[in-house]
Amino acid sequence: MKKHLIIFIVSALWLFLESSGLAADFKVGESVRKNAPYGRIISLYGAHTENLLAMGAADRLIGIDGQSAHLPGAAGKKVFSYHDDPERFLGARPDLVLIRPMIDRGYPRLVQRLKQSGIQVVSVQPTTVDQLADYWRLLGQLTGREAQADGMHRAFQAAVEDFKGLSAQVGERQRVYFEAIHRKMKTFTPQAMAIFALETAGGINVAVDAPVRENNNIAVYGKERLLSHAAGIDVFLSQQGAMNQISVETIMAEPGFGAIKAVKAGQVFLVDETIVSRPTLGLLKGIYRIGCLLYPDVYCAAGRNILAPAGLEGAHH
Repeated sequence: MKKHLIIFIVSALWLFLESSGLAADFKVGESVRKNAPYGRIISLYGAHTENLLAMGAADRLIGIDGQSAHLPGAAGKKVFSYHDDPERFLGARPDLVLIRPMIDRGYPRLVQRLKQSGIQVVSVQPTTVDQLADYWRLLGQLTGREAQADGMHRAFQAAVEDFKGLSAQVGERQRVYFEAIHRKMKTFTPQAMAIFALETAGGINVAVDAPVRENNNIAVYGKERLLSHAAGIDVFLSQQGAMNQISVETIMAEPGFGAIKAVKAGQVFLVDETIVSRPTLGLLKGIYRIGCLLYPDVYCAAGRNILAPAGLEGAHH
């Protein structure tokens, strides 16, 4: 009976998080909090893994996602994937599996098997910067690292304010189109973390009219609408990574893009998606990277001093 109650509570949690888009409090079921902190955690999302490692919870991670194997503290951790057979997870005897809504929706067989086996599963993924504090606090509660989670948020806030101070020194601001996925000409919605990074760095988002969809930070913008701004785009940015495997050459060779001011001037740059689209302290690197591209004289040297207190090294520029 108790096992079925736990399954019901966790299921209700998933529905709550999915329907709310994580905009409300990051509350979890009573059973989840009662059993915290967890000591045998498998993380299937790179942001969860990166954050837990940053909080000093490496000793609680028995399994990580494949994209996180290179992170400090991840050496020797067993790699898991949501493509794996459920029995592989059960054999590792985790007491908590951290996923995100995409996995919840796309791999129900795995999720259901874990639930039926009495394993706590938490599905979270913040979609805006305003949700970072609650998200980090939840991870801290689940791992007994509440103080470290609060410290991360304080460091983030302090660095953001310092970056805004740098941006205030900029004279003429650059107008930027920030591409999310080159296929179908997709950009970021105005509330996306990537746009937060851009605007904190002092850039002006050209695609402020991108259509907003609930729980989705990516919007189809379309070439016609993009080219209507051609003369006013000073810099063309594109995230690069698993979501958007692109090159500067491909962007510049796109039919019609020759009319874009930034393309004519060679002001087309790539930004690692992991530092602009993930809810981690790495967003500070994203702000710094964009700031260096837009305003190198203002940002490149001073920005390194802002990253240092947050325990981050300067991004490439």
